[in-house]
Formats: sequence, structure tokens, C-alpha cells
Amino acid sequence: MELFRDINIDWLSKKWFFLGFSLIFSVAGVLSMLFWHHVPVGIDFKGGTQVRVAFDQQPNEDALRRVMDQAGVHDASFQRLGGGNDNEELITLPQSSDSHADTGRAQVLSALQANYHDSGYRIQDAYTVGPTAGKQLTRQAGWAVLWSLLGMLAYLWFRFELIYGVAAVIAVFHDTLITIGFFSLTNQEITLTVIAAILTLVGYSMNDTIVVFDRVRENLQLMRRATLSEIVNKSINQTLSRTVIASGLTFLTVLALYLFGGEVLHGFSFALVIGILIGTYSSIAVAAPMLVAYQDYRARKGKSTQLTAGRKATA
Repeated sequence: MELFRDINIDWLSKKWFFLGFSLIFSVAGVLSMLFWHHVPVGIDFKGGTQVRVAFDQQPNEDALRRVMDQAGVHDASFQRLGGGNDNEELITLPQSSDSHADTGRAQVLSALQANYHDSGYRIQDAYTVGPTAGKQLTRQAGWAVLWSLLGMLAYLWFRFELIYGVAAVIAVFHDTLITIGFFSLTNQEITLTVIAAILTLVGYSMNDTIVVFDRVRENLQLMRRATLSEIVNKSINQTLSRTVIASGLTFLTVLALYLFGGEVLHGFSFALVIGILIGTYSSIAVAAPMLVAYQDYRARKGKSTQLTAGRKATA
């Protein structure tokens, strides 16, 4: 199925618009991470105690926040569990020297008994993540992302050329940076499920980039007299229908998950919504133009400017 036939868009002529777009969101995200909201990590990484409370009626989070402040428990965060008709609230208490599940349960219960009279309530569950576990999870998450990028770089180096792998990894790093930047700009917590979503979009974006690169490799053999810019433009146009159909359907799925999946899946689905949009964009606007930039750099150095077709794919 093809949505577009015989299209001839000069994508590379718009590279400066693409660069400006990427810089705006990348710089905004980095500034937010450095000076504004920083990287808002969840309890999985920073440690603390979470207490799940079921209310007879829908609780008012502003009232709950005042109740906790009056009890001397400051900087607590609140998250509605389930859909809008559910009355369960997840109360997260910050890490302290005496953080313990029983202590957190007692603090929340004491605060509610003293100052909350809007409805009945009952403590459902409580658990604590210590600072040591949080640091270990942070380190493991970082290594997971790093090793995934290095593995993809090695594969593309073997299958194509090193520049293909470098371009793809830079594009994926660009996607990850912007996605995390959006979490910082919107002050949404990054949890383990968000890390899982980021690893998912790393693979998704890389797959989309490989499709374009594979077509570039084929056209290098078929269009020997064409410039690399012409080959890259043609390759993007030839794969555009596949890109729009695959990414569009996936985007609609994760958008539905974001809108109707509830608060528990909110961070996971938000990362996928942003990641799929940026990952699809970067395959066209970041990874592919880097091949041409590399060729131009070699031309200025007086070296051979023609990329090779790399290894042929095996059946």
C-alpha cells in the first residue's frame, strides 16, 4: 500500500529548518534540566515511601496537600490511580533518615485522622525504596541505554559503514534528549516504566532509520551517476509511505493509551507519544542528512566522497 506516488520532495534543502527545530527543543530541554525543573525522577530512583489510600469519595488533592503540610510532612506528591471515577490516591513521601513503610503509613494515617474529614478512607498498602536501591536503578538504567546504543552502532558498522552507525546513534540520542527534555519541561516524573518506554523508542527510531539507510544502500548501486544528496532525497521519498503508515498507526495506538490508559500508564505513554513523533522526524531530518554532511566534509578534505553500499543483507 502506498500513500504517496512519484513524490519528489527535496528534504535536504530544508536541513536548516530541521536544524533550527531540533535546536529549539534540545536547548529548551537542556536548560530545563540544568536550571528549572532538573530531571524529575520518581521514587524508583530518588527513594522514598509510597502509601496507597482508598477514599469513600473522590479526594481533593489540594486538601490532601494541606493536610500533609499541617502534619509536618512537606513535599509530598499525589497521584490518582485508575480512571476518573476511582477514589484511590498514591501519596509519595520524600526520602528521609527514618524512611520505612510502617513509618510512612503511620505518618499518612496520623495526618488524615487529624485534619481530613471530607470522607472515609483506608490505607491499602505502603512500601519504601531506599536511596541505595535508587542509585543502583539509576546506574542500571543509564547502562541499559548506553549498551543498547553501542550495540546498534556495532551492528550498523558491520552491516553498512561506520558513518551509518554514527548517524543513527546521534539521531537516537537526539530523540532521547528531546523526550527527557519534555519530561523536564512538563515536570513529569521519570520512573522505571518511562525508562522502558525510552528503550522502546530507541529501538523504534533505529528501525525507522535503518529502513531509510537500507534504501540509500540500494540506490547507491542503482544510481551510480547521481549525487548522494539526490540518492538520499529519493530514498526518503520512496520510504515515505511506509514511514507514515507504520508510524501513524503506532502513534494512534500510543495516543489512545495516553488519553485513556489512566494515570499509572501516563508517563509510559507520554514518552512513547513524544518519542514516536521525534523518532520519525529524526530519521528524515537528522540521520539521513548526516550522510550528506559526512560526504561534504570528506570532499573538503580532498578525500573520496562516495559512500559504499556496505554489506548486502542476507535472506
